[in-house]
Amino acid sequence: MIHLTMRQLRYFDALARLGHFGRAAEACAISQPALSMQIKEMEDALGGVLLERNARQVVLTRFGEQLAERVREILRSVDELGDFARASRDKLTGRLRLGMIPTVAPYLLPKVIGSLTRKQPEIDIHVRESKTPTLIEELIEGRLDAAIVALPVSEPSLTEVALFSENFLLVRPPEYEGAPVPSSESLREMRLLLLEEGHCFRDQALSFCNMQAPREMLDASSLSTLVQMVGAGMGVTLIPEMAVGVETRSASVSLARFAEPQPQRTIGMVWRKTSPLAKQLIQISEVVGSAAEGLRKQTAAGQGRKRRG
Repeated sequence: MIHLTMRQLRYFDALARLGHFGRAAEACAISQPALSMQIKEMEDALGGVLLERNARQVVLTRFGEQLAERVREILRSVDELGDFARASRDKLTGRLRLGMIPTVAPYLLPKVIGSLTRKQPEIDIHVRESKTPTLIEELIEGRLDAAIVALPVSEPSLTEVALFSENFLLVRPPEYEGAPVPSSESLREMRLLLLEEGHCFRDQALSFCNMQAPREMLDASSLSTLVQMVGAGMGVTLIPEMAVGVETRSASVSLARFAEPQPQRTIGMVWRKTSPLAKQLIQISEVVGSAAEGLRKQTAAGQGRKRRG
């Protein structure tokens, strides 16, 4: 009989996902030699080589690739056992693994954490900030319980619950204050600064302008960098309304709203349709929606004070 431990399976799963002993060891909070030893014990128990080892990366053998798929299924099933136990309670308790996209997390996360801590103090929240494709992959694989992303995701295995919609604002250098707001067609002729590829907000901005990404362009990894680039006179950009209070606080820029219909996005929460925690996650989504509404009112009040000032 083959004897493998859950610890070994989780170590192997981390190594298969990350492709590097050092990063896998760090993710598992153990030393690299200890991780290597556990993987070697797995190979001895199974009677097969799981991976090719070299100085730069780990490459799974064919046997290792097949095992990695089975191990993910096993770990997902084990995690769901805990979810079934938690699903028997009215409120969610224990760990909540929540993903959030970078154009939402810095602005909404403090409100969400505060609201959940007050209303459901039994929850231990673990937040994962990443781009939408990564979050969806980890959600489907069972490494996240839910994710807050821009909708639609259009993944048949996931439940989507819309939380709120918000408009995009135009950010221009300060000398454009009061100038006519360009149409979406006019933006094509301007130097439009965008987030780097992989961000859904980039695609939404391009869709509003009905344009392809320019060949020569300065991409940024965050909205903060985009706004600072605009302040330096390098072009114009779009940002979601929730980001205004944070990102324009220390930047010399002007803001303008587009004519109706304004460009906007819908933010929602998604989780696996098979999740035993669906009932509890609906409750969590309601808390997130209320936190977002509080942020919207706070942002609107801040913009009102600026206009009066």
